[in-house]
Amino acid sequence: MSGQSTTRTAPSGGGTGRGPAGSRTGQRLSGLAVALGMVLFLGGFAWGAVVYRPYTVPTTSMAPTIGAGDRVLAQRVDSGDVRRGDVVVFKDATWADVPVVKRVVAVGGDTVSCCQDGKLRVNGKEIDEPYLAEDTAERLANFPSVTVPKGRLFLLGDERSGSVDSTAHLTDAANGTVSRGAVQGRVDAVVWPMDGMLPTPTGFEELGALSSPGPLRTMVALVIAGAVLVLGGAAYGPIAKRAETSRGRARAGAQANAEPSRGR
Repeated sequence: MSGQSTTRTAPSGGGTGRGPAGSRTGQRLSGLAVALGMVLFLGGFAWGAVVYRPYTVPTTSMAPTIGAGDRVLAQRVDSGDVRRGDVVVFKDATWADVPVVKRVVAVGGDTVSCCQDGKLRVNGKEIDEPYLAEDTAERLANFPSVTVPKGRLFLLGDERSGSVDSTAHLTDAANGTVSRGAVQGRVDAVVWPMDGMLPTPTGFEELGALSSPGPLRTMVALVIAGAVLVLGGAAYGPIAKRAETSRGRARAGAQANAEPSRGR
């Protein structure tokens, strides 16, 4: 042994480079935030995949509510839950061999006709339809009264003059109506472009209860909350490390300023 002593100088950062930065409580809360955020984020998407189905609308028959090429989300619903005013996706062999998007204007037992005073009439009541284009009334095609059989639906496009809908199938055996069982989903929102939730068809309120919006808003809130928690939790470590480094530098500066004073 040389008998010489060795002196080691502590790093100016106060050892902040060893182990995770921040207090143990902060680290635990950070991990909990990340874990909870992942549950909310992935849970929101998983819930959406179970409840909704995406569709692309190829034509302008639902304009201006839904344009050609728009991407929509349709909630999977029981056929018995379809109500007046709903925009639905259905598939009927007598119409086309592909999913079709139209608006339900009458259900089983209703009598529907057009047009008096430029408005649709259901069960003798004129229906206010604010979702139609402003000049639609001038282009509405008249059709005779149709009594919708039980278990069936009468559907129209929002672009009434160019839509191939129930009015184009009045000579069919079912007088243009479609079975409730043909419905695959109820459209809740246009997601591309991001037009959001469809407007509530308030004009049908006098005839009965309307469908309630699906859980899409709740799902979006879960996804956003999850993303915020994940990002916030992940940011704790770097922020705590930077704070400790700043404190270490401040302490080192204070010590450097104090040493000349002691030497005087």
